[in-house]
Amino acid sequence: MEKVKTYQSQSFFTNDITIDDIFTIEDFTDEHQMIAQTTAEYIEQQIKPVLPEMEKQNFSEVKKLIRKAGDLGLLGTDIPEDYGGIALDKISSIVITEIMATSRSFSITYSGQVGIGSLPIVYYGTEMQKADYLPHVASGEKIGAYALTEPNAGTDALSIKTTARLSKDGRYYILNGEKQFITNSSFADFFILYAKIDGDKFTAFIVDRDTEGITIGPEEQKMGLKGSSTTSIVLNDVHVPVENVLGEIGKGHSIAFNILNIGRHKISATCLGTAKRALELATQHATERTQFKRPLSEFNLIKEKIALMAVKIFAMESMVYRTAGEFERGAVYSKQNRLSFVNLLKIFAPECSANKVFASEALDEIVDESLQIHGGYGFTSEYEIETLYRDSRINRIFEGTNEINRIVIANAILNEIDGYPSARTINGTLSGRFSCEWSQLNLLRELTFFLVQHVKETIPNYSKEQELLACISDFAINIFALESSLLRIEKMLVKGHVKNLVHYEAIVKVLAEEISGVFFKKAISLSTNVPSSFKQKLLELMDFLQNKTFDSMSEKRKIAEVIFKGSY
Repeated sequence: MEKVKTYQSQSFFTNDITIDDIFTIEDFTDEHQMIAQTTAEYIEQQIKPVLPEMEKQNFSEVKKLIRKAGDLGLLGTDIPEDYGGIALDKISSIVITEIMATSRSFSITYSGQVGIGSLPIVYYGTEMQKADYLPHVASGEKIGAYALTEPNAGTDALSIKTTARLSKDGRYYILNGEKQFITNSSFADFFILYAKIDGDKFTAFIVDRDTEGITIGPEEQKMGLKGSSTTSIVLNDVHVPVENVLGEIGKGHSIAFNILNIGRHKISATCLGTAKRALELATQHATERTQFKRPLSEFNLIKEKIALMAVKIFAMESMVYRTAGEFERGAVYSKQNRLSFVNLLKIFAPECSANKVFASEALDEIVDESLQIHGGYGFTSEYEIETLYRDSRINRIFEGTNEINRIVIANAILNEIDGYPSARTINGTLSGRFSCEWSQLNLLRELTFFLVQHVKETIPNYSKEQELLACISDFAINIFALESSLLRIEKMLVKGHVKNLVHYEAIVKVLAEEISGVFFKKAISLSTNVPSSFKQKLLELMDFLQNKTFDSMSEKRKIAEVIFKGSY
């Protein structure tokens, strides 16, 4: 583990950061482009024709579609070649996840298969477990599911009641309990399932569906994601062979939390793909729909909505692929140092949580505005945006609620590192075109630094001050969003990616203004409970914003016009 500590992440907290090491979508290789095209064609040709039937909860086609995905190599990106996978880089995995979002409900089935339903075996399984399960996962012959949540244990996963006790002959663990909201459960062939051995040793198991004593409940009647399977599972004296214990006895929490980090990262990619689709639908409708003898696209309030969608999507995209690049750097580092990549996952927890919170909340705003642009049509099931609106809401609950993820971020800042750095050192050439935005970002960092310092020094039991923790988290998330976007556009300039640069420059400048507004509003609510240093920095921010000459209104209109023309 000592080598893991020397890994230098271009992350949330480090003081030094190098522009060249930040991954952006402009760095996509031919292989990334090819895997994106393969995924898009698979969705268009194979999934969309049967999606209406799936969303009536007719799952007869699901297994066929999973097998087809296996044939195309879409299930084996994270599985080693020795076990039937194709072991692509971590970026390819996120490319597929983003594109797969356009398959709506099926994207949840897919994510359950390649993510939480099989990655525990990839990272924690024995050689025998990997050989027994992973080739079948990669081919689509077997479908996995993840069974952690219980009726009285959702976000508080460690309070599960499902028990496991060793049989008298020592050959089996006998499981009893109930799991709830289990994705893929109607047709899964095995479950990554958590129970407490002897009532206290939190442990993961691989449980085969055909094991006697398992009862699969009826489908939940969900608000959205109608085309995915979600049921409860009841375990009544289920005998699981001892060789199906996954990882170490009593260490199941390490598996659960590390896999949840990956899950949060992938959810942010799904949100990104869905957000792009919602913008596409809004743009199409605004261009085609006429009111008062004018297309909706000519109305400035519609332009503002479209522009802000694009701004949020640029930030989401910058954050998600920056983190994907960090995952890949970590994977390469692990391989070079003969380490298990899973040992690095905790390092990325703040980024994964930040991405998940920002992307899921931005998506909800985007689908809401897209539906608004559709008017009454958007409220009917005939229009795709109605489905996206319902489907998107779960993302703020999946893989730990956003409230819990905010606490994860704040605790990382307050407990796991020595405070929050008040400044960054950027290694690389900055263009000078965004000096105002970099100054703005530095002000926001300093504001956050003073708040963190105040909490650590004056509030001994700050874990109970959840409103303060959430505020610290929101500050950090928005800093990460703006910093990622600025680094991306600076890299675009360095690498000569100048196509539509004026368009993207406007997007980043609008983003800086929007994020500063969020900061200011939240900071004002704290101003009576913070030190003078914080208040002084807040006054500097106010003065900075008042003296800016950037015409946000005009720039938003220009952003929208470029999008309506389809030339970005």
